[in-house]
Amino acid sequence: MKTFGLFFLCLALNITGASAQTLDKNLIGYFMSWSVYGRDYHVTDIPAEQITAINYAFANISNGQIALGDPYADIDKFYEGDSWDPDSLRGNFHQLQILKAQYPHIKTLISVGGWTWSEKFSDVALTPQSRTLFASSCVDFIQEYGFDGVDIDWEYPVCCGLPNNTYRPEDKENFTFLLTELRTQLDSAGDYLLTIATSASPMLMENIELDLLHLYVDGINIMSYDFHGPWGGESDPVTNFNSSLHAPSDDPLPEPYHSQFNFSAAIENYLAYGVPSDKLNAGLPFYGRGYAAVSNENNGLYASYSGASNGSWENGIFDYWDLQQNYIDQNGFSRYWHTEAQAPWLYNPTSQIMISYEDGEKFEAIRRMVLLR
Repeated sequence: MKTFGLFFLCLALNITGASAQTLDKNLIGYFMSWSVYGRDYHVTDIPAEQITAINYAFANISNGQIALGDPYADIDKFYEGDSWDPDSLRGNFHQLQILKAQYPHIKTLISVGGWTWSEKFSDVALTPQSRTLFASSCVDFIQEYGFDGVDIDWEYPVCCGLPNNTYRPEDKENFTFLLTELRTQLDSAGDYLLTIATSASPMLMENIELDLLHLYVDGINIMSYDFHGPWGGESDPVTNFNSSLHAPSDDPLPEPYHSQFNFSAAIENYLAYGVPSDKLNAGLPFYGRGYAAVSNENNGLYASYSGASNGSWENGIFDYWDLQQNYIDQNGFSRYWHTEAQAPWLYNPTSQIMISYEDGEKFEAIRRMVLLR
């Protein structure tokens, strides 16, 4: 019997330990289409022997149908061995096809939406006609480009995504209807996978029918990260952990943030809704969240701050390779470990920057928890 698996927000860090092929677990990585630009990270860099599935982020929605997110990166960028013939496929999609030929155990899914492109989901899910059109376009898309399934990343039904997103109270029920239609059409077309990415917030869990929709999907990827970050508000008045494994008793925040905003609580909440454990994949962030102007108290943890710090590519976000090369126990930064939370952080009292991140010790703690369930 499988227990819950793990998925990773990016693939820039190798997974240590046994390979995915020797573990009875799901190990899923999100590959970002934009990583081929400044990050210079390509499909050929993916540690394919260590994972079981790749979710390609992201496809967009246009005129009620799935659409390419970045046509150049997706299907046009030239790699060695590609053809310039008009009907030839290039870009990341072709590289994924090559990778799957080399590693037949890997499944690839096209992930639709994400934080930036969830604006049209409410309209897509609204009527039987709109749901049928969208599902049909997804089937055509994965068959044309050789994907093994679809991953729906609606952030979020009912409320709380980007301000320009469309929201409706009936999104809660319509999301289930949309997944039902997708399941029906995918099953009619062949042996295809359907997964979803969903929030780890107990408040947002209430906006989807977890007790029903799990019947129609092969997996639920819990976004058990970004519990905290440098964005202020009731949940983030002080520095805190991006994704602590457990609830630390010294966390100064009120409920539900004090006990519910952590990795373990998220999993337990999904189980309480009746979601089978073998359909749950818990997410781990391979990046750090940085806070600026952090007061020099408690080594920068639970301390006041002024906003996001600098970052690797954008303010407040550090890629793991950057943390390894420039921040962890170097250049004035010291690494600290919270035994109860099972999470590390970095602090530099001179620059007054605190960074919440994940490292090998944290991953090993999670790996032990997964294997023991």
